[in-house]
Amino acid sequence: MSLEGRTALLAGATGLVGRDCLARLLEHPAYARVVVLVRRSTGMNHDKLQELRADFDALDDLPALPAVDDVFIALGTTIKAAGSRPAFYKVDHDYVVSVAKLGKRAGARRLSLVSSIGADRTSMNFYLRVKGEAERDISELGYECVDILRPSMLLGDRTEHRTGEALAAPILRIVSGAMIGPLRVYRAIEARDVAAAMVGGLVSDDTAGVRIRTFDDIRNFAS
Repeated sequence: MSLEGRTALLAGATGLVGRDCLARLLEHPAYARVVVLVRRSTGMNHDKLQELRADFDALDDLPALPAVDDVFIALGTTIKAAGSRPAFYKVDHDYVVSVAKLGKRAGARRLSLVSSIGADRTSMNFYLRVKGEAERDISELGYECVDILRPSMLLGDRTEHRTGEALAAPILRIVSGAMIGPLRVYRAIEARDVAAAMVGGLVSDDTAGVRIRTFDDIRNFAS
């Protein structure tokens, strides 16, 4: 498999992880083109960058995409920001799966998804159940390689203000070091490390199938 001249499809480029993922894709020598699905412009100018204004409720109406090799999905919201559980489900499940299907139709064979630690389609927790359902549905689309990244709390500068996370972040930075053994997966992690693992995981690991990556795996690919 050639690691030159590849085309990436990215959704979520204006979010906390997506911003860093976009920057890394544009800098990476393996990628000649980065197609970004956006509702609003990223504000970036780059020879590799192609922005497609997209209505995520109607991705089937998009003009034909160029041939795509790899798909990167960093879409996500919160129930509070979405306003309701159905609205949250639409973003974190329906939009995510729709992007994965779009990439598959464009010929992509590999996909990287930002999910969440604890994601489980049978969970009693609504948030984690939705994440688990999205993982399941993407895993059944027939991609050769699917990377599922399951970080705990993300650290970094958000464009939107989340009061609870802003207050908790300094504390989590301190207590994360005390999380050892099986608790390591719950350590807070920098969003830029997750972005680095999204790109690094697909570029450097050709293992077929679904790969679940938690804290240590993410940090290893980011280092």
